[in-house]
Amino acid sequence: MAIDTPTAYRNLVIYEVYVRNHGSHGTFADVVNDLERIRSMGVDVLWLMPIHPIGQLNRKGGCGSPYSISDYRSINPEYGTIEDFKRLVEQAHRLGLKVMIDVVYNHTSHDSLLLQQRPEWFHQDSNGKPITTVPEWADVIDLLHPNPELWDYLINCLIGWVRLGVDGFRCDVASIIPVEFWKQAKQSVAREKSNMIWLAESVHPDFIIERRRQGLRAHSDGELYCVFDLTYDYDIWPVWQAVVKNELPLSRYLESLLLQEAMYPDNSIKLRCVENHDQMRIMKLAPSFEQALAWTAFAAFNKGAFLIYAGQESAAVHTPSLFDVDRIVWKDYPLQAYITRLAQLKKMREVGEGKFILLEGDETIQAAWILDNKQMLYGVFNVKRVTNRVPVQLPDGVYENILNDHQAEVVARSIQAPHGAVILRAKTTEGLREFSCKAINYHALT
Repeated sequence: MAIDTPTAYRNLVIYEVYVRNHGSHGTFADVVNDLERIRSMGVDVLWLMPIHPIGQLNRKGGCGSPYSISDYRSINPEYGTIEDFKRLVEQAHRLGLKVMIDVVYNHTSHDSLLLQQRPEWFHQDSNGKPITTVPEWADVIDLLHPNPELWDYLINCLIGWVRLGVDGFRCDVASIIPVEFWKQAKQSVAREKSNMIWLAESVHPDFIIERRRQGLRAHSDGELYCVFDLTYDYDIWPVWQAVVKNELPLSRYLESLLLQEAMYPDNSIKLRCVENHDQMRIMKLAPSFEQALAWTAFAAFNKGAFLIYAGQESAAVHTPSLFDVDRIVWKDYPLQAYITRLAQLKKMREVGEGKFILLEGDETIQAAWILDNKQMLYGVFNVKRVTNRVPVQLPDGVYENILNDHQAEVVARSIQAPHGAVILRAKTTEGLREFSCKAINYHALT
């Protein structure tokens, strides 16, 4: 993690918005009209997917991907004007929200303004044709890093958006852009505005391996932490997905979480989520509604910032298309109260100041936040849809469940498996048995 990252970023709740599909018109004004509801959920940061004009040449679908950008310094006219964007930022700030925008500096559209002005700043094939290094991204062409002139241009673009009030950047495929660029960009932006939030879309392990085999750049999460405040959870995402689908045992995911603890700086921050614009909705991925709730609750309870993708509060099953108008169906927000509770959880003192530990459990995820060795929040997450009683490491008694203000009773050191999850407020007990990584017998290696 960057040395200047505030530890409070661990408790951020970030809400991702795709303007095109968010409201009835797909405009900044639609987002403005929804800001009070979004803030009421306990959200801290509004993340806007790319807000720039989309290229026409080789675009995918009827409207094109927002990640195929034609001009880094302009606003997509379908969303509104620059004045409309300023109003959105101003209203968000009035409500206490920070605004983060997407930064897409690996590639542009095939007909970008930058290509017209500086074609030598792009990857080219042997015939001098601009190309992408990721064949399935056929609607874009790659910028050629490193390049001091290109870097100055891109950094000046960032500073321009900072001057319009932006509070943070989510950096698309940050892993395949030189870390040296991100360092220079962060230092330059900091001279304009301090306490900016830098979120890296770090990438899947197989993507890193494949690029390196091709002689292409691909940074690990560990490398990115020297600059970025937060990184994606994609380093263990394939394992998590397989566990959700019952293709791997639950222990594999828990071991992966411990591996993150060992691999990255002690104060590193992961972005925890169960869905985003590139991934399947949890309500479709999980085998049951109750398991989807359990996984969502653990994402919020887990150590790290919590991401909500717009539509999640409506139990959406469909992931909106990146390439066409595909409005979210809100259905009166059936999960908004539940997700609000989870967002509020990130602000509790136990989570903000306590120690997080994974506990031994039986077919459930069990974890605790312990504060001052005196009090704790004890979570039981029924990700396997267990129906019987579940052993817990709590004394017998009646406990408050902070997810619904109901009570849960521990009898004979067990509770009835919850429909989703319970998070119990309790006094810290001695002898809590922590989950240990069994994937490698370290003693056998010495």
